[in-house]
Amino acid sequence: MRGTGQFFVGGNWKCNGTKQQVAQLLEQLNKGKVDSSIEVVIAPTFIHLPHVLDTADSRFEVGAQNCWSSGTGAYTGEISAEQLADLGVKWVILGHSERRSLLKESNEFVGEKTAYALSHGLRVIACIGETLEQRESGQMYNILDAQLEALANQISDFDNVVIAYEPVWAIGTGKVATPDQAEEVHLHIREWFTERIGEKDAEALRIVYGGSVNEKNAAELAAKEDVDGFLVGGASLKADAFVTICNAHTAATPVAA
Repeated sequence: MRGTGQFFVGGNWKCNGTKQQVAQLLEQLNKGKVDSSIEVVIAPTFIHLPHVLDTADSRFEVGAQNCWSSGTGAYTGEISAEQLADLGVKWVILGHSERRSLLKESNEFVGEKTAYALSHGLRVIACIGETLEQRESGQMYNILDAQLEALANQISDFDNVVIAYEPVWAIGTGKVATPDQAEEVHLHIREWFTERIGEKDAEALRIVYGGSVNEKNAAELAAKEDVDGFLVGGASLKADAFVTICNAHTAATPVAA
């Protein structure tokens, strides 16, 4: 089975960057040559969103790293989907493992936030992933299926959703799932969605890999049939590396798992 959606690369800047550093990164990114066939999203911190929206080249869409599960109101410290949309933000990352682990966000809460964001015009990068303990104990697919189920219980239309498979054990550790490991899980995810939303929509759904992706391993990962792109962490803070990752699939030859 092969994904048919447009190749997608997201850059999650996480909690990084001063005004000067963000300005320098944007200047370098804007000079980079990114294949026009690729959809690229960069996600800075909330405080840097206005500057990035004003400064980033039109080749780069802009996303936020989180949003609240309902509208504006007495939610100190939160930012609503309506506010992000009003600012001009197009995308939001939800369910990242760091928020699941550090802030105890449940599968159900991630599903609620995803549904609310979509209902207010945002497109969602929905993250799922397992820990090393869960993988080695044979619980990996149960964990992933539960995360997917919580999304599908809230929404039925995945046209504006990208699924990001990010094995927790590979995020920021330097450890990367092998291309075969990534393909195996991505195929499982696509087959799961085939049963839920049908083969055509499941093939169009973009399933991207995240977890210590860099300019050296991106092309080999991109060659896999069911890897439709990447969600990049640390390497997205290095303009040259990020541009190389964005263009990785243009030179990659698809290979079977």
